[in-house]
Amino acid sequence: MTLLDGLRILTLEHFGAGPYGSMFLADLGAEVIKIESGVQGGDASRHVGPHMLGKGDSQYFQTFNTNKRSVSLDIKTDEGRESFLGLVESADAVINNLRGDQPAKLAIDYAHLKSANPAIVCLHISAYGRDNPRRSWPGYDFLMQAEAGLMSLTGEPGGPPSRNGVSMIDFMTGMTGVTGLLSGVLHARKTGIGCDIDASLFDVALHQLTYPGTWHLNEGDVPTRLSRGSHLSVAPVQTFPTSDGWIFVACMMEKFWQVLLKLSGNEAIGADPRFATPAARHAHRDALTDALDPIFAGRPTADWLALLSGHLPVAPVYDVAQALANPFVEEVGMINRMPHPSKPDFRILSNPLKVNGQRLAQQVCAPLGHDDADLLGPVLSHDAAR
Repeated sequence: MTLLDGLRILTLEHFGAGPYGSMFLADLGAEVIKIESGVQGGDASRHVGPHMLGKGDSQYFQTFNTNKRSVSLDIKTDEGRESFLGLVESADAVINNLRGDQPAKLAIDYAHLKSANPAIVCLHISAYGRDNPRRSWPGYDFLMQAEAGLMSLTGEPGGPPSRNGVSMIDFMTGMTGVTGLLSGVLHARKTGIGCDIDASLFDVALHQLTYPGTWHLNEGDVPTRLSRGSHLSVAPVQTFPTSDGWIFVACMMEKFWQVLLKLSGNEAIGADPRFATPAARHAHRDALTDALDPIFAGRPTADWLALLSGHLPVAPVYDVAQALANPFVEEVGMINRMPHPSKPDFRILSNPLKVNGQRLAQQVCAPLGHDDADLLGPVLSHDAAR
């Protein structure tokens, strides 16, 4: 089912934040058209190795661009600008993830595009926003994790601050942005008037502080890194070493703590006043870890999973290879076979959304400029190619 059929989105995007968000629109059935400069080789992620898919394409690029079309346009030229405005007339939205000072310079904000289409919605994804002294600064996900305090909460105490292993701020900003975009489109369809929507990596990163941020603003708390990936206020919610690996146990509620004690045969631990209540377990987290470590170390991970799974929240700690080889991943359909001209057996992670129980259909993104003739016409596509 294509829920967004009839929605036309133009994008001027590179790398992760913009492409990740617009990919969800494309997978849900929107016509997402990548406006790419042929002079610059298109989206820079087309050229990110080490795993290429022929000239001007890569596995990195396809990860973020399923179901999208591509036209080759240099919007800085008169011909390219004319072609771009022709597309804007029939579009619902324009997405860019450029530096914050670029949309106005390139005339791709609402103030410049409303004459072509008063209902156009312009989503601007930037590092720091468009209305402050940092608007011209370049910036990436990892910088935001650093400055927003997230790295201070990641890693082991006494060790260096650590970032999340993948660019989660990019992805969250993309999803935050398209939430705003869809809201803007709904409003424009009622009123005929579009708008600018802004989502910055910095703002989204800071927003991800969530409850630790609220605690500090109101109570002055300064959370720090906790060992074993522990929850800031609930215990035991952390990793434990087993006899052959690691397991994550999440007793987020009292009932789960009681189940853990019963199923593991260690109900006597619950009688210790240091562990009798949630507040006590939080206050004596290190002692609780010392008490539970030898218990978990006495059995292999598989035995613990067999004993605890379905009764309390528990999961094995896998590396990437183990995570993707997990039979449950195949069972729920999270790996999709998506043939590519250069790699017929190309596989990709499925879109996590389901509609009426069905995974969304995915196909590879078009090569750079593949849709010029169809979307621009033979004359304009010829001019753009020149």
